[in-house]
Amino acid sequence: MAYHSGYGAHGSKHRARAAPDPPPLFDDTSGAYSSQPGGYPAPGADVAFSVNHLLGDPVASVAMAYGSSIASHGKDMVHKELHRFVSMNKLKYFFAVDTAYVAKKLGLLVFPYTHQNWEVQPSRDVPVPPRQDLNAPDLYIPTMAFITYVLLAGMALGIQKRFSPEVLGLCASTALVWVVMEVLALLLGAYLATVRSDLSIFHLLAYSGYKYVGMILSVLTGLLFGSDGYYVALAWTSSSLMYFILQLCPFFQVRSLRTAALGPDNMGGPAPRQRLQLYLTLGAAAFQPLIIYWLTFHLVR
Repeated sequence: MAYHSGYGAHGSKHRARAAPDPPPLFDDTSGAYSSQPGGYPAPGADVAFSVNHLLGDPVASVAMAYGSSIASHGKDMVHKELHRFVSMNKLKYFFAVDTAYVAKKLGLLVFPYTHQNWEVQPSRDVPVPPRQDLNAPDLYIPTMAFITYVLLAGMALGIQKRFSPEVLGLCASTALVWVVMEVLALLLGAYLATVRSDLSIFHLLAYSGYKYVGMILSVLTGLLFGSDGYYVALAWTSSSLMYFILQLCPFFQVRSLRTAALGPDNMGGPAPRQRLQLYLTLGAAAFQPLIIYWLTFHLVR
């Protein structure tokens, strides 16, 4: 019995040693993560592997270089086409303002009758930026005034229970289209009247965009004091804008046109070309109150 029990024990040990371990289903890759506790990969290991793999592949390197050259070429083309239509240096000039200039220019737009010197500071190479010359035109005030007008129109429509995104979008697009049409009309009139001026489209946009300041004041006064206050503010801001344009804008200076028209060679009477310029000037100034009224009367009830 002892023999059999010993034999059985010996046989079971032999069988236990003889049975091989089953092969693993996956290879052990834990060595790659041994540097980090918890079996996590080292930071940047996969990224470094991918970059090294791409850099080592000549086809991938050529593709990356070709893609970079295409992107650079496209960027240069976009900048070139943009500079063909819009001069960024000129555009930056019209936004070179500061807080003091904005405050004084707003006061000049509302109370232009007390201003004495309307001459723009002369410059030889680079024009004087607006922050150094109160009489210089800018695009900052028209841009901010346009945005403020759209927000104020939304508030006025909301007070009257007539607000909707479609109505607000129509109000903003109408105000923008009117300014564009006004500038195009001025350019066409200047071409037909053969007016020679150094003013660019940016100058005309600036002078045409100053009407938004009067529009804001008219709508605010109408919301606070009703229709009577609206019409009083409309009359004041319109007359102020007309006086401002006739005094400041070189394209609209009635005195300069009248002086040129009544020269010694004109026999005491204005020539037809100068007379046409004078009519264009007065018409452009007189058109401002109509635009202000058309864009604001429906906001006050």
